[in-house]
Amino acid sequence: MATVEITTESFGPTIEGNDIVIVDFWASWCQPCVRFAPTFEAASEKHDDVVFGKVDTEAQQQLAAEANITSIPTLMAFREKVLVFAQPGALNGTQLDSVIDAVKALDMKEVHAAVAAKQAEAPAAE
Repeated sequence: MATVEITTESFGPTIEGNDIVIVDFWASWCQPCVRFAPTFEAASEKHDDVVFGKVDTEAQQQLAAEANITSIPTLMAFREKVLVFAQPGALNGTQLDSVIDAVKALDMKEVHAAVAAKQAEAPAAE
């Protein structure tokens, strides 16, 4: 599967409509971003069960701000609508494959239970 461009408008539907989504926040002027692009594209060809999206932080400044992007490239991984990985910096192919494999291997019942527990605590903290 090739990478898809993600915009402010398509971000939510992309995350909500797919099991696993890997998002690369990048900019054309960022040399580490440019060097990471072929690695990201190669992974998208290898993992056809994962959606690979790219967010151009220059064109999608509102989305980058909402995602708290302070450094690029930043990679985020979502599984079943839950952010399960976020890290700035370019990865090599082996590192990216390791992240993808780890996301696929997550026990999502456990992740959803942890998210629910954290949300239950939130009102008490106010």
